[in-house]
Amino acid sequence: MTGTPLTFYNSLTRTAEPFVPIDPALVRIYTCGPTVYNYQHIGNMRAFLCADTLGRVLRWKGYPTKHIINITDVGHLTSDADAGDDKMEKAAAAQAKSIWEIAAHYTAAFKDDVARLNIDPPAEWTVATDHIPQMIAFAQAIEKDCYLIEGGLYFDTTRVPHYGSLARAVSDAGESRIDPVSGKRNAADFAIWRRSPPGEQRQMEWDSPWGKGAPGWHLECSVMSRQHLGHPFDIHTGGIDHREIHHPNEIAQNQSFCGCDDSGARIWMHNNFLVAKNLEGRGSKMSKSTGDFLRLQTLVDAGFHPLAYRMMCLQAHYRSELEFTWENLAAAFTRLKRLVIARDALRARDDDVLKGDTEPYLARLEEAVADDLATPRALTVLDELLADKRLSPAARLRALGDFDAVLGLKLETLNRVDLRLRPATATLTEAEIDAHLIARREARAAKDFAASDAIRDTLAAAGVEVMDGDSLGWDWKLSV
Repeated sequence: MTGTPLTFYNSLTRTAEPFVPIDPALVRIYTCGPTVYNYQHIGNMRAFLCADTLGRVLRWKGYPTKHIINITDVGHLTSDADAGDDKMEKAAAAQAKSIWEIAAHYTAAFKDDVARLNIDPPAEWTVATDHIPQMIAFAQAIEKDCYLIEGGLYFDTTRVPHYGSLARAVSDAGESRIDPVSGKRNAADFAIWRRSPPGEQRQMEWDSPWGKGAPGWHLECSVMSRQHLGHPFDIHTGGIDHREIHHPNEIAQNQSFCGCDDSGARIWMHNNFLVAKNLEGRGSKMSKSTGDFLRLQTLVDAGFHPLAYRMMCLQAHYRSELEFTWENLAAAFTRLKRLVIARDALRARDDDVLKGDTEPYLARLEEAVADDLATPRALTVLDELLADKRLSPAARLRALGDFDAVLGLKLETLNRVDLRLRPATATLTEAEIDAHLIARREARAAKDFAASDAIRDTLAAAGVEVMDGDSLGWDWKLSV
């Protein structure tokens, strides 16, 4: 807790603020988790990488943390503003499975992606359907600021001061994207409890004072953050899309419940979008609703290690838009490989002698991440550390551990074999690839260039590109 003070950008105040924990003995963090009706795309995963970096920095600075990530398995409609079909019900019908099966499958897939990206698991995964009684009790406590219509219980956003100040979009133009619901008093009003339509039985529905139905999406985060972290807690994180509707609604509920102007969290942090260019060359965020998205498994199937994507995210500041291209991913992968090569070279020369002062590098690492998680600067400092020949290999390797504690790239354990993944379409095993390369080197040494070219063509047909003259010393790479 010494050294450079932490400063984080607070979306609520639109300013960078010094971080002062409510309780230095335990920093409490809540992250909006996935709605488990589909696989998470890599844009979704950027939010969890950001939250992971935040937690790593806090712990590296000496703060114990309690981090909660929720699993939304009920309540989220196809519109973030309480209109359309229930995402879970819709997915279950499309796949002819129960909602519980859908939730279990996509929750497991999400947690697998979390592990592959080396994201530290939270203290607790809180599941929406495990908190229905608490949500009903919370709704009863704020019922004074709600009204009942045919569709269910709705929150009157005019009942809390400064509604929407987080989004700063409370205007006719800002709210035009909110679909109308019959009976709503105000465009921004949102569902606390959604009644099941007459004659329709949902797979997930419960009895309540307002009729059989299901909770609104926004309710769960207020309930679970309060129950598991208390009120107020330190930091709330999520994607920038949550800043516009979901988080303002969460704040309104919190203020109604406590009868105060407290938003629930002291600091609200939002990562920006991952964008990809469409055929017209325009950038757009990835979206499951349009089917225009890439999964982490898609990258792995193309031969990229998951940590190449982590590196790609670390190379951009979390509040900046990040453009995804295969070229950008390949460049990040190359940078990761270079770090592994540099580490291996140091290990080969290591004589356990700690020579030279690494403190200036650690101080620069601290200055970077303390400045609102400036990970691009931290990576630059790491490159300079590993290249500094004034420091002994042992000294550089020891300092590498501090950098990796923050960056989470597994730089102390990752090896070249881990990084050499076969694409899903590859028809050769790694052993077969290596055997072909040995035969090709022998053919080239014998100046049998026809045989060498034939082997190269065989490898290319199997999705393997031979890397003659590769400065990294990687014999081959996998074609996308």
